[in-house]
Amino acid sequence: MKKVFVLIAAAIVSMSAMAQVQFGGKVGFDMTNFWGSNVEHGMKPGYQVGLMMEYKFSPKFAIAPEVVFAAQGGKSKALAFDINKHGIELAATDIKYNTNYINVPLMLKFYATPNFSIDLGPQVGFNVYSKVTAKGVDDAIDFKDATNAVDFGIGMGGTYNLTENAFVQARYTMGLTKVFKDEYILGENNAKNGNIQIAFGMKF
Repeated sequence: MKKVFVLIAAAIVSMSAMAQVQFGGKVGFDMTNFWGSNVEHGMKPGYQVGLMMEYKFSPKFAIAPEVVFAAQGGKSKALAFDINKHGIELAATDIKYNTNYINVPLMLKFYATPNFSIDLGPQVGFNVYSKVTAKGVDDAIDFKDATNAVDFGIGMGGTYNLTENAFVQARYTMGLTKVFKDEYILGENNAKNGNIQIAFGMKF
């Protein structure tokens, strides 16, 4: 029995010695949109900034939780009334949706090589800002009451460690829940968040 306890203790010490914890931050450029059936939205440029932690519990595997502020949203076309000397006409107008979130992804990282990891994991987002603007209109419409407060999604991508501390990262996050509340949307309401991310970060 004593030998069993000694072996267990040795295994725990060995795992603790192999484990590495690093903290850091990242900034990046995003291209965001909405996706879903019968959803026609264009890409919108955005950005992200946040903090991260990486717990490497073996040479091949790590867990990396993050807290990230992300400027998201999308673009679309809508019909608007244009009143001019010819009377009232319908014209296509560019609509931009600005929906910003505090996102909390939890990524499982598989190190395919010592410097490159494949990342996959769930994400929960909390909407902090939601406004809609139309081309040629100065004032934005506050759309926060029409936007769901919580967004669930899944992220997938990769991280390349340039050095022991610096890294670059590419990820696509696909939302799984509706962005907007049903009672505020006419017709089908299937819009979900999509986010292509390119980031640079530092770990310490």
